[in-house]
Amino acid sequence: MNNILITGGAGFIGSNLALNLLERGYNVTVLDNLSPQIHGNNPELSPLYCNIKGKLNFIRGSVTNRSDWQRALVNIEIIVHLAAETGTGQSMYEVAKYTEVNIQGTALLFDILANEQHRVKKIVVASSRAIYGEGKYKCSDHGIVFPISRRNEDMAMGDFNVKCPFCGVNVELLATTEDSKIHPTSIYGFTKQAQEEMSMIAGRSLQLPIVSFRYQNVYGPGQSLSNPYTGILSIFSTRIMNGNEIAIFEDGKESRDFVYIDDVVDATILGIEKEEANFESFNVGTGEHTDVVTVAKTLISKYNSSVELKITGNYRLGDIRDNYADLSKIKKLGFEPKICFKEGISRFVDWVNHQSITEDKYALSIEEMKKKGLYK
Repeated sequence: MNNILITGGAGFIGSNLALNLLERGYNVTVLDNLSPQIHGNNPELSPLYCNIKGKLNFIRGSVTNRSDWQRALVNIEIIVHLAAETGTGQSMYEVAKYTEVNIQGTALLFDILANEQHRVKKIVVASSRAIYGEGKYKCSDHGIVFPISRRNEDMAMGDFNVKCPFCGVNVELLATTEDSKIHPTSIYGFTKQAQEEMSMIAGRSLQLPIVSFRYQNVYGPGQSLSNPYTGILSIFSTRIMNGNEIAIFEDGKESRDFVYIDDVVDATILGIEKEEANFESFNVGTGEHTDVVTVAKTLISKYNSSVELKITGNYRLGDIRDNYADLSKIKKLGFEPKICFKEGISRFVDWVNHQSITEDKYALSIEEMKKKGLYK
């Protein structure tokens, strides 16, 4: 099976995956709408698109358009479905858009596969750590718990800790396993849950193997520096390059599992090539978590910048406090993250230093969330 379709293949993960698969001898087709939010106002000149231009079969189109799907699926044997609207904050007020692209776009794919002739033999679906919501914790009295969303009342008082859903005490963070409770706290997380579960249900019905990857926070060279809604390394870097202060949400101790793009590509290829991955979901991360203040201070230092770092106490509704992946399951598939955060952030900074300074749109995104009552 050598004919592979990557939806969203001109994006950050997709373009890196496409180039790797070309080197491995795959015939790659990409379906991508070249969204201005990711690729800028002249998307056909964006670095991400230019990296793949002329090297593969490119179709400019949308996963929300049936005819675009039909054009893209000709002779395809494997699909890697990455195309999605991403970003927790934006999803909370662009609900219809996120639902249309992430859920309805996937529904269109399976409607075609169920009712029309095709050669598809396997589908890899990009899920997200966002489906776990607050993830897995340990309460001193109640053991392992899966807390609900943090209360606005607590956060307004400066208490950003995650609480036990039974007794209300602060709980201890644990690595999130794939069998953890699925209860997203954002519209984005909900759409990724629906996308993953729809794919598994439809795949079993059609006897079409599905592999789902629950990516943690992916970063690395090539990441969009102009999109103010996803990727704090990119957001902070753009702020620093423009000489603007970095405003940290909450108390700065919120943390994420930052996984380097090369490791994400390696994991995804395992899902493509290994039959034992079929009908399984896997976390993709490093198994470690880094707090946001550490990220900001590291970037400021590496850019030799003197921009101000300000911990604001503000917060966004829908954000989780912490999350990091338990990798026990995917390691059995042969995955081992190779790039630690220290090395990865150095590579990322080296790349950013060779890019043109991008317009900083972060303040506009915050104003938009304030208008919607989502930024406190």
